[in-house]
Order: sequence, then structure tokens, then C-alpha cells
Amino acid sequence: MHKASMEKIRDLFVGIDRKVTVEGRGKIVPINFDNAATTPAFKRVLKRVIECSEMYGSIARGDGQKSQFCSDTYEECRKYIMNYFNAPQDLYTAIFTDNTTMGINRLSNILIKDRDDVVITTRMEHHSNDLPWRGKCNLKYLEVDDNGRVKIDDLEEMLIKYCGKVKYVTISGASNVTGYLNDIRRAARLAHKYGAHIIVDGAQLVAHKKISMLGVKSDENIDYLVFSAHKMYAPFGSGAIIGLKKTFNYYPPDILGGGIVYMVRDDGQVYLDTPEKNEPGTPNFFGAVAMAQAIKDMETIGFRTIEENEKNIFSRLLQGMKSIDNIRLYGDCKNIDDRLGIMVFNIDGMSYEEVGERLANIRGIAVRQGGFCAHPYTRRLLGINDKDLDEYIGKNGIPGMVRVSLGIYNTEKEVDIFLDTIEYICRRYLPKNK
Repeated sequence: MHKASMEKIRDLFVGIDRKVTVEGRGKIVPINFDNAATTPAFKRVLKRVIECSEMYGSIARGDGQKSQFCSDTYEECRKYIMNYFNAPQDLYTAIFTDNTTMGINRLSNILIKDRDDVVITTRMEHHSNDLPWRGKCNLKYLEVDDNGRVKIDDLEEMLIKYCGKVKYVTISGASNVTGYLNDIRRAARLAHKYGAHIIVDGAQLVAHKKISMLGVKSDENIDYLVFSAHKMYAPFGSGAIIGLKKTFNYYPPDILGGGIVYMVRDDGQVYLDTPEKNEPGTPNFFGAVAMAQAIKDMETIGFRTIEENEKNIFSRLLQGMKSIDNIRLYGDCKNIDDRLGIMVFNIDGMSYEEVGERLANIRGIAVRQGGFCAHPYTRRLLGINDKDLDEYIGKNGIPGMVRVSLGIYNTEKEVDIFLDTIEYICRRYLPKNK
């Protein structure tokens, strides 16, 4: 990307050039390569929140001008988000929640009514799309191959095996560990062919790709999409479930309280329709405002620009890491067309904890290190069998790696600084070969 264009994009964000103190070097501009965990905020997001705070009032609970402003703005955010994800209001609803974790937990509580119901997920999943289903249903897993890709070809075989019992296929749109993009349209076609619905964990996907709830054909439609705003440049603790309106109206809500009922009698209650039925208590108004504004800012930048920049610097990152001795990369680093800008690695002879600490202390580079809330997947990438896990932990601690994850604003210069720092760490801190 042209230097001037990247500077313009970086100027849209808060705090990315705020200097931090690094021992021995004083204050320097840090590098954030931990975007898969949390992203910085757009300036316009904070500006919009401040504007709305001057008119802050109750939502759907008062007739005052401020209350009416907030009620209208909140619903405008909902409509905008549904339009953005191409979710027709006659088929779908959008329910605001805290984050993806809360959204999937809520889906598992609402949708599963029989422990014999079969739900198919994968061994790639973040814990948030695995643990909420455990113990509530008959949970089955699609395995991953040696490179860490989901064996999507096995999905139909599993659907046939449990035909009539599979209620949901729940799958990550993109891995938070390797950045692999799953073929969610193919998964949708197969799920619908055998009478199941598809749930997509969009936490790692929505900041990188434009997603439509509707496919080219109706059998490719996504039934439920869950995502978090803090991974798409909007703070304030918000997320959303976009899902089938008919289903949410049919099932009782999972959380009870004020704002979800038409009438409460001494011996019963009549619920409102969704989404009000599924949003008890006072809503996170500023979270919804921040989410909508962040999406608008991403649309302004344009996903073509976002994807091209990410592809270029990710390729530069991988090529540079391949040229450094003692680096062990995971996943397919040759065929990368189906990967987002997420790279995981280890340095032979050094723990992942030490690598992460040295990157931060030497050059102010923020990465993530550990198991990335995806322990079964991480373990498979490392080649550690479940039966050998306790022995491995006893000798080495929890299995893990170091993760670099890119955002809209990251640059080739930052990649080059990272590569230079990795080379320095290897020269300075690895034992010398005798």
C-alpha cells in the first residue's frame, strides 16, 4: 500500500502511536501484533460515543427527549448492523450481547433442549465454541489434518451417520490460531441438506472479510452468526447474535428480567417478540453505538484495501520468518490463500513465555503467547497426543506457541522491525552451538 495511504489509515485510530517505556531505550512507539485478541479503537468511534453521551437516557423506558433519542439510536444501530450483514428483517433478528463467548453460551442455552441432540463442531474451535456445548448435547468433533485445516470432507459422512439427530453444525469462520478460513458456505449446504442449522463463530472473521447472512442460494444461508465488537475496532464490551427470528420467537429466553415481557401476572408472563425478548435489563447503548460506527469506518476504508494490505504484509512476515534459523512455524505457510494474517511460531531452545516477554521488553512489540483459548487445536498443531499430555505438561508446562496477528493499520515497516527483533533475540539469547 502507498505510504501516504497507510499513514491516513493509521491516523483513524486512537493510541497506536502512543509511546511506551522500554527498559534501556526510553519511550518508543510500540507495535501491536495482538489484534486477534483485541483491536484499538477508531477515533470516530470514541467521538460518536461522546456525542451520544450528551443525550444519554433510558432505552425504551421513558418519554423524555433523551430517552427517545437513545431508543431511536439503539434501534438504528441494530438496523444498520443487520443491513451490513445482509440479514433481511423478515428472516433474521440481531440481539446485542457482551461478546462472542456470551453469544454462543446464550445460543447453547436457548437452542438445546434434549441431551440426545447431536451438535457437530471441530477441533479447531476456540474454547468459546466448544465448552458451551459440552454436557448439554451429544457433541461430535470434526478433526483437523496435519496442517491444521478442518477435514470438511468428513462433515457429510458425520451428518449421514447421525442423520435426523444433528440439530446444529457450529464452526469458526476463521481460526484464532492459524487464521485458516473455513468454507462456511459448503458447511451450510451440507448442514441444510441433512436438516441441521449452521452457527458461525465470526469473532476472527468479521474484521477481515465482509460477510453476508444470505448465500448465492438459500441452502448456503448462515442461520446464526456471533461476533464481538472489540475485535473489530470498537471497545465498550459489545457483541451480537444475528439469527433466525422464528427460532428466537419460538423458544423461551435464556435470561429473565425487565424489558422482555408484555405482561406479568401473578402466575405467569407473556413475552415480547425478539429481539426485546432476548435483551433483558438496560442495554449496552454505547456498545451498540461503538459497534455500528466501527463497521461504518471499516466500510469507508474498504475491504479490498483491508484484504490487500493484510495479504501483502502477511506474506512479507512469513517469508522473513522462514529465513531465520531456529524458527518453527505452524500450519501451512506455503499455500496461504485461505489464511488471514495470523502466524504462530516457536523458537527452538526458548519457551514461548520468554519470547513474548523479550519482544515486549526489547522493542515494545505486543504478541500473544500460550494456548490461545484453543488447547485441543494448539496441541494438534504441536503434535502432542492427548494421552501424552500430562507427561508433556510435567516436563514443559502447558503446550503453546507465540502468535502474531495483524490489523488494518499494521505496516511493512512494523513487520521488518519485528523480524529484526526476532533475529536479535535468536543471536543474543539462544545457547551458542558448540
